Amino acid sequence: MTNFFIRTGSLLSLAFLTLACEQEPIVDTIAMATPEAIYADLPTPGGKLGKSADGIRYEVVKAEYITAGDSDEMGNTVFFNNRGNKQLDYDFAPGLSGDGTDAISYYIDEARPSQDVPSELSSAAIGRAMDTWDEATCSDLGMFRIASDGRPTGFVSNLLGYGGSYEYVADVVHNGWMPASFFQQLFGNSGRSVLGVTFTLVAVDAQGDLVDINNDRKPDVAWREIYYNDRFNWATSIDIETVALHEAGHGLSQGHFGKAFRKESTGKVQFSPRAIMNAAYSGLQTEVDGTDNAGHCSIWGNWPNK
Repeated sequence: MTNFFIRTGSLLSLAFLTLACEQEPIVDTIAMATPEAIYADLPTPGGKLGKSADGIRYEVVKAEYITAGDSDEMGNTVFFNNRGNKQLDYDFAPGLSGDGTDAISYYIDEARPSQDVPSELSSAAIGRAMDTWDEATCSDLGMFRIASDGRPTGFVSNLLGYGGSYEYVADVVHNGWMPASFFQQLFGNSGRSVLGVTFTLVAVDAQGDLVDINNDRKPDVAWREIYYNDRFNWATSIDIETVALHEAGHGLSQGHFGKAFRKESTGKVQFSPRAIMNAAYSGLQTEVDGTDNAGHCSIWGNWPNK
């Protein structure tokens, strides 16, 4: 009889232990808070700004950046204070492009190469990223590349004293690799974690109002600029095509997507769902599907009839 109670007690203890384990599982992933949008100032442009024949000029209104997946920083959006802190949506409009077409043009500045990767290889990777978005079956962007010819590019880089131009070059400009100081000047200590950033420039009319020629209640994008951080090793640590695909998504009006988690056992960031437009880098991704494709189609499915 004694043995019966001992065995019964042991079984009950085992049962309670099993139940406790089921109720309190060991958690290896911790949800990361989505950062609040940041507000910042940019220097006032000096000298002559590029203007169209009807007096339209340009302003930088927003920056969206992706961070390294092993950092403590998450990618974020920065709104510049010149428009009263309004978190507006901005989009391209038919009939406004400086290239004179409704097709989407892009340019790759090969005068600012990565210190780790020859320009012909980085340009090929960026070209593949642009082709991937162009090949989405739901849209007809008619995308084309304007040949690299050594011209200075970069409205934002010019503002910050790194050289460039206030003139339109293409709808989406990959302005090349910049030193770490460029990103820290923009984003402070967070700039050390930034892999790439996309700036939105909008059209402003002679009265100072944001242009919306197609009346979709979204101020019209003049062009977008993409910069890559040369602080990182792009030959071994970071895949250029993956980051270019993400930044080109911003260039084509997509925002960040997905909930972030940090895996405690490895310290790495994971996303649910994993997507090109996640706010941090999580390894090789060179195909557009799922939420990325849905986001693209919702923006570009009817182009140029917007």
